[in-house]
Parts: sequence; C-alpha cells; structure tokens
Amino acid sequence: MIKEIIVVEGRDDVTAVKQAVEAEVIAVHGFGITGETIRRIQKAGRERGVIVLTDPDHAGETIRRRIEALCPGVRHAYIMREEGTRKGDIGVENANPESIRRALATAHASTCEAREEFTTRDLMAHGLMGRADSKKRREALGKKLGVGYGSASTLLSRLNNYGISREEFERVAGTLSGDQ
Repeated sequence: MIKEIIVVEGRDDVTAVKQAVEAEVIAVHGFGITGETIRRIQKAGRERGVIVLTDPDHAGETIRRRIEALCPGVRHAYIMREEGTRKGDIGVENANPESIRRALATAHASTCEAREEFTTRDLMAHGLMGRADSKKRREALGKKLGVGYGSASTLLSRLNNYGISREEFERVAGTLSGDQ
C-alpha cells in the first residue's frame, strides 16, 4: 500500500488509481473543492503525505497549483498526455495501470527554497529549446524524470523546484536521441 494519500480530480480517476495500486485516494471534483475536502487533504498532508495526480491539461495544472498552495510539501506525479488520452479525452482515468504506477513511483516533492540550478543554457545544450524537435525532447525528458511535459519555462521550474540533481538531469538528457 502506498503511504501517501493520492489526490485526483474525479471519481473515474479514483477508480483508475485503485486499479493500479493499493492506496487511499481523495477526489477534489474539479475546481469546486469544498472546505471539507480541503481539510481532508491538509490532514493527510500532516499525517501521511500527499501525492497530487491530476490530468495532463491546463485544468489539471490549475488544480495542482491550488492544492499545493493549500497543502505545501505535496509530491507531484505526472502521467504523460499520450498515456492519458483516449478518443480525444484527456485524463488520469484514461491511463493504464502501468502508467499510473510509473507516475507514482517517480513523484517529486516541491522544495521550499528557491533554487536556480538549471537555466535556459542547460535546455539549449540538450536541445530542449530552440530546435524543431525540442517539444518532443522535453516530452521524453519529462517522462523519464517523472515531471511531466511542459513548455521550456515550465520544465525549468520543475527541474529547479522538484529537487532534480544535476547528475540525474545530465544522465537522462544524455539518453535523448540526437543529443550532441
């Protein structure tokens, strides 16, 4: 059983997570997070820890940021867009159990202290920005590091705020095809 409480968006996400792992799951039901749900998440954060697993879309990112503001120190798990897309619908509920287990296994905690370990130079050096295939390379890197897909600025923020080490970044970035 996973120690932390997993926070997802809706009841179909709860079903998908419970098919993948044994865990306690809280659904926030989209943007309408109630006071009772907030108190449950905060209590879970204090007692067991929280992993946020929201949809890989704008709404999911907005909900993720709101939960993090309400419960600092949460860990973040990401499924990739292609893992959560079925018939044009994007969501955790569409991901297969292996994708959910991978996302949870690679969950990262936000750090409280601002860090600027990585810069745009690092992204440029590994073709993660400024190249025709940069988006595809960021997707591959995000999946391997477990930080999800994001624009160059989102990726920089996650690299700096999720405690990714220089060694881990260089090792994973060096495995991207066509790296120079």
